[in-house]
Amino acid sequence: MEAIFKKLEEIALKIDNLIKNGESGYSQNSNATGDQQLKLDIQSDIIIEEELKKLSNIHSIISEEKEDIVTINPDGEYTICYDPLDGSSIVDYNLSVGSIFGIYKGRLSGENIVASYYIVYGPRVEVVKTIKGKKPEHFRLINGSLQKIADISMDEKGKLNAPGATQKNWYPHHKALIESLFQEGYRLRYSGGMVPDLHQILLKGGGLFSYPGTTDKPKGKLRDFFEVIPFALTFIEAGGGAIDDKGRSLLELDPKHPHDTTPCFFGSNYEIERVKVAYGCK
Repeated sequence: MEAIFKKLEEIALKIDNLIKNGESGYSQNSNATGDQQLKLDIQSDIIIEEELKKLSNIHSIISEEKEDIVTINPDGEYTICYDPLDGSSIVDYNLSVGSIFGIYKGRLSGENIVASYYIVYGPRVEVVKTIKGKKPEHFRLINGSLQKIADISMDEKGKLNAPGATQKNWYPHHKALIESLFQEGYRLRYSGGMVPDLHQILLKGGGLFSYPGTTDKPKGKLRDFFEVIPFALTFIEAGGGAIDDKGRSLLELDPKHPHDTTPCFFGSNYEIERVKVAYGCK
């Protein structure tokens, strides 16, 4: 596992350099789910695949930008699912973006994730590494190498509210939930990037990030293996919660396709209980 983490650190440095110096703008290509790819998406995906192929303990890799599973080593024990550059559409506006990695052992499912790792490319490069059964660890790039800052623990109740999806397509019960949190004094934090928004909620102790099912996308937009399950592991190990619209832990997800999506809610325990009440799960 340490060899994987070391390789992901190298990848972080390469993609950070790409973001600062690479060519931006849209390409002529679309990814596996039909979204038009930015040039940075494609180049980040190439960097990650080239680097992960150097590791003998990886059985296969699955990218959000590709339809098919890529087998690396039939004798390897881990599968890595990743979003090469989450939030890439806001790079041109100089907002923070990130990379997300879920490390799975055995059959792909939420219960078989063993570690997660995400990178924030912002004014500073930061990393959060989570091993199942342990507190998430927060690192910062200082003088060319990652240095540990602290373990992450969430408070029982937070102050931030990051509501995703197009508001006109929210269901009434979701709209009522979000408005009630604002009435309680929660502050809006939503950049359009999943990684920086969830990172802020984690480091500031708590709050709620929601990406619900909507009238146009009942199953939500965020992808299970690449985004939802890796962050679920981080929030749960930090002492918070991560559930779907039925109130089930996101680590219980058993997707049938690599690009399946799920309504998802991440937060400290108070906000997660509020979601369960609003969605009739209690």
